[in-house]
Amino acid sequence: MKRKASAVWKGDLKTGWGSISTESGTLSQAQYSFTTRFENGVGTNPEELIAAAHAGCFSMALSAQLGGSGMKSEKIETSATVTLEKLEQGWTVTEVLLEVKAKVPGADPAAFDKAAKEAKAGCPISRLLNAKITLNAVLEK
Repeated sequence: MKRKASAVWKGDLKTGWGSISTESGTLSQAQYSFTTRFENGVGTNPEELIAAAHAGCFSMALSAQLGGSGMKSEKIETSATVTLEKLEQGWTVTEVLLEVKAKVPGADPAAFDKAAKEAKAGCPISRLLNAKITLNAVLEK
C-alpha cells in the first residue's frame, strides 16, 4: 500500500509560500509558509500534519489492541503534540506527546494501559522516525 502527497514551494524561505495536497483530495493546495511553521500564520505546517497523522494512527491502533483483548471502545480521543526544536544540527522534531481519553465500557485499567502501550509501540506513525528514507532528486534546467 502506498499513499501520496505533494508540496510546491515558491520563493525564499522567509517570504516564500507553498501548498500541500494529498492524493485523496482531502488536502488540496493547503497553504503553508515560514509564518505557519515558525510563527502563528494562517495555514498548516509539516509538524502539524505529522501530529494529525500520529493522533489518527494511534487512535486506530488502540482500537485494534482493545478489540484484540476483547474490549470495545465507544470513543477514543487522541491529541498529539509535536515538539520542534532548534538543535546544533538544525531544526529537529525531538518529541511527540500523545494524550488519549477513551471510553471503554467494562475495561480493566491494567488491560487498557497495556493496550495503549502496545498501540504506541505498534502504530506505523510511531515507528516512522526509524523508517528507511529513499530519495530520488532531479534538478530541472
